[in-house]
Amino acid sequence: MPQKEAASDSSSSCIQVPELDGFYTQPLSAGKLYRLVGSFGPAAVIASLSIGAGETIMVTGVGAWAEYGLLWLVLLSVLTKGVFVTYLLGRYTAASGQHIGPRLLQLPGPRGWLLHAIVWMELIAMTLALAAVAKPCGNLVVYLLRASLPGSVSHATWENLCTTLFLAAALILSLYTSYMTLEKQQIVICGILVGGTILSTFMIGPRVVDALAGTFRFGHLPPAPEWAPPAVRNDYWLNVATVFGYVGSTVSPYIAYANWTSIRGFGLSGHPNIQDIRARADASARIDYLPDDPAEARRLRALLSPLRWDVGMGAVVLFIVTAAFMMAGAVGLYPRHLSLPGNAFDLLTRQGYIWEHLHRGLVPVYYVAVLAALWGTLATIPEAETRVAHEFFSAIWPRFASFPFRGLQAIIVLWFLVASCFWIWSGVSFDLLTQIVALLATNLGVALICVAALYLNFKLPPRYRTRWWMLAGGVISALILFLAFAGSAVGLLRKL
Repeated sequence: MPQKEAASDSSSSCIQVPELDGFYTQPLSAGKLYRLVGSFGPAAVIASLSIGAGETIMVTGVGAWAEYGLLWLVLLSVLTKGVFVTYLLGRYTAASGQHIGPRLLQLPGPRGWLLHAIVWMELIAMTLALAAVAKPCGNLVVYLLRASLPGSVSHATWENLCTTLFLAAALILSLYTSYMTLEKQQIVICGILVGGTILSTFMIGPRVVDALAGTFRFGHLPPAPEWAPPAVRNDYWLNVATVFGYVGSTVSPYIAYANWTSIRGFGLSGHPNIQDIRARADASARIDYLPDDPAEARRLRALLSPLRWDVGMGAVVLFIVTAAFMMAGAVGLYPRHLSLPGNAFDLLTRQGYIWEHLHRGLVPVYYVAVLAALWGTLATIPEAETRVAHEFFSAIWPRFASFPFRGLQAIIVLWFLVASCFWIWSGVSFDLLTQIVALLATNLGVALICVAALYLNFKLPPRYRTRWWMLAGGVISALILFLAFAGSAVGLLRKL
C-alpha cells in the first residue's frame, strides 16, 4: 500500500488521495505481478465459503442429467455474483473509505429497513443452509466408519449424530480464528481445490468442444431425460433457479467482503486518517470530502487495482472448481444414466463412483478434499454473519458498536448450532432445504444487495463512480437475480 501522503490543502475541506508509491507507478513486471497476486485474500474467503452444497453436490447432479448443457449457468452465476456484485460492494468501501452499513441506513423508507431485512433473513436462512452442507458430510463420515459403528443404532441416527458433531466442531473452532488467519487458511484451501480440480478434470477427460459450447450457449435449457431426478422432471425451473442461486454464496459474505477489503487496506481504506474519514462520512448525507480533481480521481482508481485483482482471482477459482464438478458428473455419471436423487443426503458418497471409475486410489483423496472444502464453508459462515450483523446493528444503534465482536459471534454460533440441529434431526429433504435458501438468501437477498450496490455507486461523486460498462453489468445482474428469484418463488409455490 502507498506509504506517502501528500500535504493537506488547508484552504479546502477535501482530503487528498495518498500518493502512489513505486509499486503502482512501475510498469507491469514479474515483481509487480507477484504483489498484485498477493492481493488475493478477501475474495478467497468468499470463494471457499461458496464452495459448498452448490459446487460440490448440486452441480455434479446437474452434470449427471444435463451433461455439459448447463455450464453456461455456472458462468452466468459467477459473473453476476462473483464479479459484479462483489466488485461493486467492495469498490464503494475502497473508493469512499466508508463501511456500507451507515450509508445504506440512509435509504428511503423506514429507518434501517434493508439492514434489518438482511440480518434477520440471513440468520434464519443460514440455519437451513448449514444443515444442507453438514448433513452430506455426516453421511460420508458414517459411510467411512460403517464397519466400526455398532449396528444396534440405526443408520439415520448415526448420520444425524455425526452431522451434529461435525457441524459443532466447525462452528466452535471458528470462534478461535481471526479474520487474517481465516484468510490464509482459505487461500490454501482454494489452491488445493483449484490444483486438484484441474488435475482431476484432465484425468477424467471431458469433451472439450462440448464443454466450451455448453459454457457459452447462454439460455440453452437441455430437456430432462427420463432418468433425471424427480426434482428435475417435475420442477425444472425451480431446479435451475436453485442451482443458479447455489453457485456462489448467500448475501452476507458479499456484504462482509466490503468490510474485509477495508481490513486489507484496499483503496482509500489504507489512508492514514481513515478513522476520521469514516466519522465524517457517517455524519454526512453526502460524500463531500473527495476532491473534484481529475488527477486525484485517477490516483484513487489506480489504488483500486488490488481490489480488481482480488475479485477477478476469486471469480476464476469459483468457476474452475464448480465447472470441474459439473464436468465430473457429465463424464462419470451421464453416460451410465446414474442421476443423483435430490431427496437423499448420500450425494457425496455416491459421487465417489466418479473417481473410483478412474482409479480406486483417487477415492480417499476426493473424500478428504471435499470434507476439507465443506469444513471451510461451515467454519467461515459465522465470521461473515457476525461481521455483517455487527456493522449493521452498529449503524442502526450507535451504542451497539461497543458490543464485543467475539461476544456477538458466540451468540450467533449458538443460534446456528441449535437451529441447524432442528433441521438436521427433522428429516426435511435436501431438495427443500436448498430450495428455500435459494429463494430467500441467494436469489432475493443477493438481488436486493445488488440494487443497493448500484445505489452506493451513485452516492460517490461523479468522478469516482465506476465505469459505464461495470454499471451496465450491475444493472443486468440485478435483473437476472430478480428473474432467478421469480423462478424460485413460482416453482416453490407450485411444489408446496
